[in-house]
Amino acid sequence: MRSFTITVPSSSANIGPGFDTVGVSLSLYLTLKVTIPDPADAQFVAPLISYTGEGADEVPLDAYKNLTTRVALYVLRCNNIRSFPPGTKIEVNNEIPFGRGLGSSGAAVIAGVLLGNELGQLDLPMERLLDFALMVERHPDNVTAALVGGFVGSYLRELDAAATEAASVPLSEVLPEYPADASEDWGLQPPPPPMGIGHYVRFGWDESIKAVAIIPRFELSTAKAREVLPTSYTRKDVIFNMQRLAVLTTALGQSPPDPELIYEAMKDRIHQPYRKTLIPGLPEVTSNITPKTHPGLLGICLSGAGPTILALATGGFESIAEDARAIFKDRGIEIDWKVLSVAKGSEVTRQ
Repeated sequence: MRSFTITVPSSSANIGPGFDTVGVSLSLYLTLKVTIPDPADAQFVAPLISYTGEGADEVPLDAYKNLTTRVALYVLRCNNIRSFPPGTKIEVNNEIPFGRGLGSSGAAVIAGVLLGNELGQLDLPMERLLDFALMVERHPDNVTAALVGGFVGSYLRELDAAATEAASVPLSEVLPEYPADASEDWGLQPPPPPMGIGHYVRFGWDESIKAVAIIPRFELSTAKAREVLPTSYTRKDVIFNMQRLAVLTTALGQSPPDPELIYEAMKDRIHQPYRKTLIPGLPEVTSNITPKTHPGLLGICLSGAGPTILALATGGFESIAEDARAIFKDRGIEIDWKVLSVAKGSEVTRQ
């Protein structure tokens, strides 16, 4: 018998002006405890999945429908391993809220890539693990932050032939919908990812900076949040974001952090103004809670596609969160809030 534990952090993407560009890993976790018996002792064939925590009443426990195990099977089959080891038992605990802009799907994808790598004893390097993740999750910011940890910038090599090839492969071929009567002979040859389709760099992050996640109690799908975005932008708005992103990626690593510099550098004109109709209270929270009104605050922005709002701060966490609560409550929305640290990347611990 062998066993191991996979731990994947949550993540926040689109930090300030960094739409589809930067992300940060945060200290909410998706954890998988996996046990593989000796083949002679296996009592069942398909993996036995149990699930606790956030989303426990929503997640399918069928290995051919569950996102994490489907990704794991994709990794295995791309490496000429047709099925899960018999008797595999997977105990999942999830702290990451679904549909809130905290990278729940990205964490599930990374967990699946690491699960496939470990089940197949493939020993894939970090860059190759990222390739597999990007074949499933086509935006690199969340999955990269969840995989490598910290504050990261990432991009896809979209003008490269390999990256173009990867982007053209339908997701339905990478993660097909398994029919109810699917056997082990079904879907054996998925398209493998090209090599090196995504790249990243870690930026500095001052240890005094925490993230206050202000989490409204409703879900917002990424697809719906993207629908409200325009297909083109003015040069003025693009320059506005580029200038602030150039400052922000250095400013968050400076000690002590400069509230005036960071607050202005975390403003955005690419996605937040268009998503305010989907998140009542967003403009008021991001404009009324400032370093002058709330000492300790550095900057505030939408987390991913929302509806979570992320406030970066060195103190005054409760005041920031409770004043945001009051703004949302006036609009009939209840919130939860958590103070999170920047997390290191995903880990596999072998017992």
